[in-house]
Amino acid sequence: MTFFIKAWLERKNKMEQIYDLIIVGSGPAGLGAAIYAKRAELKTLVLEKEAVSGGQVLTTYEVDNYAGLPGIGGFDLGMKFREHADKLGVEFAEETVLKVEEAETDGELLRAAEAGPTLKQVVCQGRTYLTKTVLIASGAHHRKLDVPGEEELLGMGVSYCATCDGAFFKKKTVAVVGGGDVAIEDAIFLARFCKKVYLIHRRDTLRGAKSLQKRLTECENAEILWDTVVESINGTEKVESLHLRNKKTGEGRELSVDGVFIAVGISPNTAAFDGLAAMDAGGYIVAGEDGCTSEPGIFAAGDVRTKALRQIVTAVSDGANCVSSVERYLNGQG
Repeated sequence: MTFFIKAWLERKNKMEQIYDLIIVGSGPAGLGAAIYAKRAELKTLVLEKEAVSGGQVLTTYEVDNYAGLPGIGGFDLGMKFREHADKLGVEFAEETVLKVEEAETDGELLRAAEAGPTLKQVVCQGRTYLTKTVLIASGAHHRKLDVPGEEELLGMGVSYCATCDGAFFKKKTVAVVGGGDVAIEDAIFLARFCKKVYLIHRRDTLRGAKSLQKRLTECENAEILWDTVVESINGTEKVESLHLRNKKTGEGRELSVDGVFIAVGISPNTAAFDGLAAMDAGGYIVAGEDGCTSEPGIFAAGDVRTKALRQIVTAVSDGANCVSSVERYLNGQG
């Protein structure tokens, strides 16, 4: 009898540790999904490698396009998302995910768990978790220029976050590299307290929103350097200048600056999921608005998936759509 009781307790313990859904990442997509999953009464765990939830929104100075909260600070918005999840009792764990794979379990456990054909295991540095479905919402990271001086002077005038480090450059001359929304927003933000701001763009037109471009032109201390690329970032103990080259004329020049903020796009954080589901050439997980990937039971939301518009509002929407897809999958409809 003791043997059967022990076996029963071991199986019961395994069952209690199986999640309906594990969400990797706690940015707007992950937190949005967590809120919907908890309301759907799914046994859910959110894994986040950072100490604070929110993702890239935490480094956004001002969010003016999130419905109902015009002008809210990015950090404040991220905290509101997390507070909502905490209020619902969402379970979180600080973990770095190494890989996701099919779990090695016996058929009886699968049937008891009602997990369909397979269970997934999420392998982390700390431990391994069992789950019926996985939602990848791991976000993205800043791309680099890959020019001499960029790595060497990181933190000594080279930055990828104007809202994080801009305060160190009050009344100084800085440059922003890029031509999208983030680059323009950074230039506008820095122009509020910097002596001079150069926006360096490799093309002759900006990609950012027209409303942002208009605001930039209204900044008297901001100047756009068109058709220009950075070939090196120079300095000894701190950034002192940039070596620039005009792509059309071929002319090179030195530009004296105290700091440079690089905003040339993002790359998805999908290295841990290589081979798990289909990805495009850029490393983004191929998934539609429903979040469904090429691998049953694996879903993707937010900046990691293929999509035309990567914004906070679309990330939160992705999270909600994914939970709907997870429910259909768990009910045998997906």
